[in-house]
Amino acid sequence: MVTKQVKGRSEEADLRRADSLAREIFSDVANKWAFLIIETLGERTLRFSELRNQIEGISHKMLTQNLRMLERNGLVERNVHPTVPPRVEYTLTEPGQGLRATVDGMCDWTHRYFGHIEAARHRFDAWRLTPDA
Repeated sequence: MVTKQVKGRSEEADLRRADSLAREIFSDVANKWAFLIIETLGERTLRFSELRNQIEGISHKMLTQNLRMLERNGLVERNVHPTVPPRVEYTLTEPGQGLRATVDGMCDWTHRYFGHIEAARHRFDAWRLTPDA
């Protein structure tokens, strides 16, 4: 997904490409497994099996797919140790830590407005269930 560069407007074209990349990355990471992986890795390095054990309900396939996606986007680093069997560890990169801080901020926002959101949902759902609505 590359935005065409308009002559004389390279800054504008760069911003469009950055916005496009942001949408693409957000689309990739905006799933419950990616958020849980990012949160679980936190400040530490974990092996695949440790991650899988700490993330309740994630399958081997989903963990593998999400770790590959996070690695592709530069958010997770995969380190393979040359042992038999190979020991593979995962850790958040600097950009991954930055995203984690953003996700934590979103969670803080949810906690702050939890009562408001729940009340709004209750009013909305009650209104939708009214026969005259």
